[in-house]
Amino acid sequence: MPEMRLPSGHSDTRWQKLGLFAPDLYNLSGTALFLDLDLIVVGSLDPFFADDAPFRIIRDDILFRAKPLRRINPKRDRFLASVGNSSVFRYEISKHTYILETYLVDPISAMAQYEISQQFQSAQLARHGHLEYWPDEWCVSFKNHCVPSGLSSYFSNPSLPEGAKIVVFAGEPKMHDALSGHGSKWYRRIGNVEWLKRAWEGS
Repeated sequence: MPEMRLPSGHSDTRWQKLGLFAPDLYNLSGTALFLDLDLIVVGSLDPFFADDAPFRIIRDDILFRAKPLRRINPKRDRFLASVGNSSVFRYEISKHTYILETYLVDPISAMAQYEISQQFQSAQLARHGHLEYWPDEWCVSFKNHCVPSGLSSYFSNPSLPEGAKIVVFAGEPKMHDALSGHGSKWYRRIGNVEWLKRAWEGS
C-alpha cells in the first residue's frame, strides 16, 4: 500500500488502507480484490469478480454477535449496521478517489469523527451510492460462524459453514492462535482445525 503520513499522535495504521484510493496506484488499473493478510481463503475467489457492482465489501455486522444495547442510539445503530468491514473488498482502481480526497481535506477531523477507517470509508461510499455488500455466507467469522457457541465448543470442533469462501478473524482469537488450537476465552474451546490448516497451507 502507498505510504500515507498519519496526523501526529495517531498510530492506527488501518487508516493507511485509504491510500488504495489514490488517483495513481503504481500505474495499476482495472478491478482489484483487496484481502487482509490475516484471513484464510477456503473456496474459489471467482464469484468475487462475477458482477459489475462498482464496489463490494463485507457487511461488518455479520461478523459479530448482535449488540442490543446499540439500539439506545438508533441513529448510530443504523450507521454501524451499514458499515463495511474492509478485510475483503473489490473496487476499480482510481475510481473511488473521493474517499482519500475527503480524508486529506481534514485528516484530524475524520479520525475524530470516525473510530476506524472502515467507518469513514463506508460513509463516503454510501454518500456516492457505492456501498454494496457480499452475500453474507461468503465471508465468515471464525469465532462466530465456525466455532460452536459457548460451552458446546467442548463437544464439537470448529466447522466451515456452507457457502463460505473466506474465513475472517475479527476480534479474538487471531489467526495464528486459531491455527494452533488456542482460544482467548476459557468458554470457547477451539479444538481440531485441520481443515483450516490445510486451507492455509494450500493443501
